[in-house]
This record gives sequence, structure tokens and C-alpha cells, in this order.
Amino acid sequence: MHLSTLLLSTITPLALAHGNHGGGGEGGSQKPAVDSNANWMTRHMAEEHHINSFDPQSFFSLHDFDSSGHLDPTEILKLYGLLDASNSHYTPAQRDQFARQILDLIDTNRDDLISKDEFLHYLLVEGKELPDLGTGPGHHGDDEYEYEIHHWEKYHDENTKLEDLTHPEDIEHFKKHEQMEIEEEQRQEREIKAKEAAAAQGGEGRGWVVEENIPSKFRR
Repeated sequence: MHLSTLLLSTITPLALAHGNHGGGGEGGSQKPAVDSNANWMTRHMAEEHHINSFDPQSFFSLHDFDSSGHLDPTEILKLYGLLDASNSHYTPAQRDQFARQILDLIDTNRDDLISKDEFLHYLLVEGKELPDLGTGPGHHGDDEYEYEIHHWEKYHDENTKLEDLTHPEDIEHFKKHEQMEIEEEQRQEREIKAKEAAAAQGGEGRGWVVEENIPSKFRR
């Protein structure tokens, strides 16, 4: 019954977060309409962030994920969705090549970082734009965010009932939740048993360690 419980608890906050989508249900997405000839940056902002009006500076700030003032290779990969499960088929070497391609275009001082000045010069002075690498719209949110904006908003709304969640994406999403809940319960059970074992040995439940919770590389 884990799945039913999770579904019921998840539907409400999602619905409240979205409100009324102009009718909702099939085709009720909040994603702005984008011209089929729009550049990749525009399509990314519409699909991933539901923003149809932005400037280069706000684009940079939004994707400077650690607020360091520059985009490093990892942030470039994240921007292009290359750290998302949908692009897991790319090898590390291929990802490095993608990052290098963008760095070669914009990183003028060759420090393997794209500063805000370099980014703005590339877009505003050179009049260029980030290229479409063919890796999709650039998914870089967590599972909840991606499910919400790319599926829930498109097919569901605040009137969605439990029995309506039958799409493959719904089933897969909540199966992950169910598995996470099962794993958490198993972890808690192991901890309880470890505490009980420590207490039985006179340790009053202190100093117990659950071996399964220790990363394998640190186990003896």
C-alpha cells in the first residue's frame, strides 16, 4: 500500500503548486509557446523554466548554479542536461567533448571557466548564441521538478484523481517513490536492530554502527 499512500500525499501539493492551468488536463501546460525556429536558449528557458522573456545576464545568473561568478565544465554539462538520466547514454569522454565545445566558443582566456564578462561578450558583442548540441532541452532539475514541469503540467491538474495517474511516466515516477520509502523503512529497521544488539551487550544503545549504511569503500 506504499504507492497509494505516496500518490495521495503527492497529488495535493503538486496541484496546489500549479493552480488553474487554463483548463488543465490534456494540453494544460504552463510552458510558454515557442516558435519552432527559436534558438536553443529560448527553447530551454521555455521548457525548463517556463520563462519566455529573459536577457543574457539573467540567463547566466540562473545557470551559475553555485553563484561563483563563472560557469565551470560541470555547470555547462548540467545546463545542457548532460547530467540528467535522459542523457545517461553519453560516455564521460563524450560529455567532456561537449563541455570543451562550449568552452572553446566562449572561454577566451582559456582558464576552463566562462566568466560573466566572457558570456555577455559572446552574446551581446559577438551577437552569437549557445548552440544546440542535440542533447535535448537541457533537463537539470531533480526528479520531482522534471516530472512536474514536463509531465504533470501537461497531462494533469488540480482535479486529477488517483485513478487518473495511469501514464507510464506516472507509474515510473511513483514506483521510484515507493522504492525510496521501502529502502528508508529497511534502513530504519537495521538501525533499530543495531541499537537493540548494542543495548543487549550493555552499551545502552550507544556506539552502534549499521554496516550496511557504510559505503562499501570504507568497510573493512
